[in-house]
Amino acid sequence: MNLPVIEEGAKKSGVLWLALPSGVRLAWHVWHDGALYVVAGGGEQSLPGLAELAAGRSEIEVVLRSKDNGAELVRFPAVAEVVDQAAAPEAVAALAKERLNARDAAGLTARWAEGSTVVRLTPAPDLPGT
Repeated sequence: MNLPVIEEGAKKSGVLWLALPSGVRLAWHVWHDGALYVVAGGGEQSLPGLAELAAGRSEIEVVLRSKDNGAELVRFPAVAEVVDQAAAPEAVAALAKERLNARDAAGLTARWAEGSTVVRLTPAPDLPGT
């Protein structure tokens, strides 16, 4: 499996599944600059344990499924890393653009900066083609 396959799967899937210590969790995401990004906490999706895994730059299993029929497109290990939101405005803007039905679209990124964790999921470097 290589990065182009993962990228294509990420773009064809509206959500992903993460194998967290609390169990497998569904999350919306965005593909940006060679990685998946998710936002958790602070009134956003509940992904218990993800921030702790990301703080330690741990590996996590990611599954992408088709929007059309739910079939598995790709499964791969990714390195989870907490994103400094102030240092990654393009990634945060890409996430905000994909956030559907936000209760406060105008103040979304400010709210995330106050109480949410943005996590980058980079396909593990030992994958062929990554």
